[in-house]
Amino acid sequence: MRYLFTILMSSLCLFGAIADEKLSGTIIGTELSINYETQSSSTDVNIKPNAFDGNPNTFFASYENSYTWVGLDLGEPHIITRIGYMPRNFSYGPRRMMLGMFEGANREDFMDAVPLYMITSNCPVQQMSYTDVQVSKGFRYVRYVGPNDSRCNIAELEFYGHPGEGDDSQYYRLTNLPTVTIHTLDGVIPNDKVTPIVSQLTVLGDDGHAEILTGPGSIRERGNASRLFPKRPYRIKFDSKQNVLGSPAKAKKWTLIPNYGDKTLVRNMLAFEISRQLEMTYTPFSTLVDVMLNGEYKGCYQLTDQVEINKNRVNIVEMSAEDNSGEALTGGYLFEIDAYATDEPSYFISNYGNPVTIKSPDEEDITTAQYNYIKNYFNLMEQNKKQYLDLNTFLRYFLVGELSGNTDTYWSTYMYKDRSNDKIYTGPVWDFDLAFNNDRRTYPINDLGDYIYRTNGSTAGNMRDFVDELIVYDPEVNQQLKEIWRHARHKGLTAGNMIAYLDSLETLLQQAQTYNFTRWDIMNAIVHQNPVAWGSYAAEVQNVRSYIAERFQWMDNKLGNTSGDHALLGDVNDDGQTNIEDITILTDYLLGEYKDIYFDAADMDKNGNVSIADLTALIDYILLQ
Repeated sequence: MRYLFTILMSSLCLFGAIADEKLSGTIIGTELSINYETQSSSTDVNIKPNAFDGNPNTFFASYENSYTWVGLDLGEPHIITRIGYMPRNFSYGPRRMMLGMFEGANREDFMDAVPLYMITSNCPVQQMSYTDVQVSKGFRYVRYVGPNDSRCNIAELEFYGHPGEGDDSQYYRLTNLPTVTIHTLDGVIPNDKVTPIVSQLTVLGDDGHAEILTGPGSIRERGNASRLFPKRPYRIKFDSKQNVLGSPAKAKKWTLIPNYGDKTLVRNMLAFEISRQLEMTYTPFSTLVDVMLNGEYKGCYQLTDQVEINKNRVNIVEMSAEDNSGEALTGGYLFEIDAYATDEPSYFISNYGNPVTIKSPDEEDITTAQYNYIKNYFNLMEQNKKQYLDLNTFLRYFLVGELSGNTDTYWSTYMYKDRSNDKIYTGPVWDFDLAFNNDRRTYPINDLGDYIYRTNGSTAGNMRDFVDELIVYDPEVNQQLKEIWRHARHKGLTAGNMIAYLDSLETLLQQAQTYNFTRWDIMNAIVHQNPVAWGSYAAEVQNVRSYIAERFQWMDNKLGNTSGDHALLGDVNDDGQTNIEDITILTDYLLGEYKDIYFDAADMDKNGNVSIADLTALIDYILLQ
């Protein structure tokens, strides 16, 4: 019976191979080719049909360097099961196909295209290379898109499959990360942070099985200094609100952060985790993804919330143009202390010389009354910080910046004010590509004699004096800072936990970082403010790992936390001392009348449980003191 089953399956496989023959259709692609002899554009030399002529010594090469392609119009949808390809027959041929992309679409303009396969290893010249395709959707249009700066350069191209509409049960992702693919109308490439380019946005998640989010939207560049990098930052916007990859917020706007100068690709992720551990009111949602633009692989990015007013982002009242008096005028406002404020359309300089960009209401909607209100209120806060600045969020924000060693903590600082609330709040945290020992101006951070903001850190306006007034010169605020730090340390903000999180990200990115640094060959180069080129991904991560271990000790010493990661034995209420009050709280806890205790301190016998035995041990411990 097993023998007959084997024969049957072999026959089915043979039938499938016969059924999925090489496909033919109308040749389509980038219009102009290049005549290498004259270095001019051509329509009769190195043309598209060469990719389908069966001759390994002819090839298609486009006149334009990037975003060029060749493919087939199959006339009707086909499920593609196999692809064959051959590089141009010369020494750089294989290299010019590395990270080349195959796509399928059902729109002639490829706006709805999804990836079929990406070439991730060198393929030999003068012979076909083949790969099976695991995508269940049928496509009428199929193509090969050459990688950046390759002029497409392909000798032979073959598609195999059979007619069919298919379904959405299986898609291809470039790595184990979700894939974000963006196709712009007419292939326009974003080149400023003002003009939105009409796009189709597609997100492939959940290991490619069934999870696809696609919809119309737009893309533009974003950022300030990061826009000068070859790996550009983007803001994408869906036409309708979407939950993206399990994000808490349903929103239109999202950011794609390139982390170009951060060769670990995870410094922002680490800092956001510190923000969560420090219980900041809002920490931006963030996840790592692979990004494609018009069929070209752009690298590993960080898909992150746009910082904006939203019930699951900055949760304050969103103002309208009618909110010009009374209680309605008091909020909400989202703004940023911003060294680049004078480049923005809506900003002011405070009486103390701090530049502030108003984010919401934005420049198109803000009224004169609203502008004057938040400007005057910010000035009032600067004169009376302890009355009008929420110290809880300010100090937690400070700790995120100092623990991560962020040069730019006060170069760019988000703040907000809600309606009917006298306080100005600090956050969310943002922009940590220079943190964790990645800035030649502050490296090595742990050798600095004081906080990074007080030594070599960058500050907008007079923010150094602003922070000093609270952190350095106000004993009450400084004591509150120490209590927040100690409490966070005891609740799980430890070097061990942060290093474990870093290790998990390193494992997650093993495949994606390889392709990213194939696309962006900078591992041995100094880019942006890198103090050292460590030479490998593992070495870059180790630099951060070593920094974290040392920085926790530095912060403990600075803030007088003598217990380090460990709880003070018997300090049930985590107030820094063990006394009769802890006995009362633990008794109430065991009676079910009190819920919030410091578990590790209450677990006197360290057996993983808190019981009457621990209460007895605590009483004995206090009596013996």
